[in-house]
Amino acid sequence: MNAWIKRAVAAAALSLAVSVAHADPFIIGYVIPNPIGEVGWDHELDRGRQAIVDHFGNKVEMRAVNSVGEGPDSTRVMNKMVSDGVQMLILGSFGHMNDGLKIAKSHPKLSVLHIGGYLNDKNFATLALRHYEGTYLCGMAAGFTTKSEILGVVAAFPLPEVVNMMNAFVLGAQSVNPNLKPVKVIWLNSWFDPAKEKSSAESLASQGADVIFSLFPGTPSTVAAAEQLGVYVVATDSDSTKFAPTKHLCAAQMQLGPALIKKVQEAMDGKFQGNDTFAGVKDGAMEVAGLGKDLSEKQRAQILEKQDEMRKGSFQPFTGPITSNDGKIAVASGTSLSDAEIKSMKFLVNGIDATLPK
Repeated sequence: MNAWIKRAVAAAALSLAVSVAHADPFIIGYVIPNPIGEVGWDHELDRGRQAIVDHFGNKVEMRAVNSVGEGPDSTRVMNKMVSDGVQMLILGSFGHMNDGLKIAKSHPKLSVLHIGGYLNDKNFATLALRHYEGTYLCGMAAGFTTKSEILGVVAAFPLPEVVNMMNAFVLGAQSVNPNLKPVKVIWLNSWFDPAKEKSSAESLASQGADVIFSLFPGTPSTVAAAEQLGVYVVATDSDSTKFAPTKHLCAAQMQLGPALIKKVQEAMDGKFQGNDTFAGVKDGAMEVAGLGKDLSEKQRAQILEKQDEMRKGSFQPFTGPITSNDGKIAVASGTSLSDAEIKSMKFLVNGIDATLPK
């Protein structure tokens, strides 16, 4: 090879190396709906954000903002991020869905990932976790532990995702304890109301519930109240043992990192798909955590064995026969609900003393 050709090749290689080294980072706008606490939904969203940063390093520029509730404020924040040049939006609230979709339609080169929700478009993807798998397992822990046979639930909203989590919790409890009395439910109609979360726990305990399920409240108030009241508690999203060191029974621990990293990589590679990801135990996105010390070794083993069955795909919580609390067959014997049916669930299982709004 001629000397000048060698020099040209070397120069081109050096130029390429320099350009790669100084490539502009991929810019991500990350919207978290509430203040970031020590546990719970917003805490786990922030852990997911950190997982992206840890994985990609200086290949990404993360522009994160929290306490962005639903409505005009979130729309303003999202539009500002897009006008400032973000290449991907990650939205953390169910209420961000409609405005996020409008923004995606208006900016076809933008990649938008909505955590939760059910709508998709070419550049608008959804990510949901199979929380119900974790709550089934924690339901088993509740069924093993209750002495009064009364379980209570403090639930955020009567949305399909909340409903399927509640149903799975009750089915898990019933699978190990056939003597349960009707499960009591208090709807918060809020994602974030510490005072109401606390008073709801007190109300359920006064009605005899000795295990309370904190289902998507945005603070650890229900968990802390259970500790003070001397009743066991099951938590959603995060291991909350620090707030109930003697009464924490189980947590349906979410892990957003793996799924988020996958979707960010798609966007960085120009291969982003506006599809739906539904990730659970077998994907490393859900697991039980913080199992209470009052569970026996045999009970722990039984819970973890069921988790292994989920990981292998040999067990699905919504497998019939399942009857709804209005006496109708919700899932026929020998059949299982599809993902679409789980994500749009509009019935409560037999054994829950509550109704859903029409």
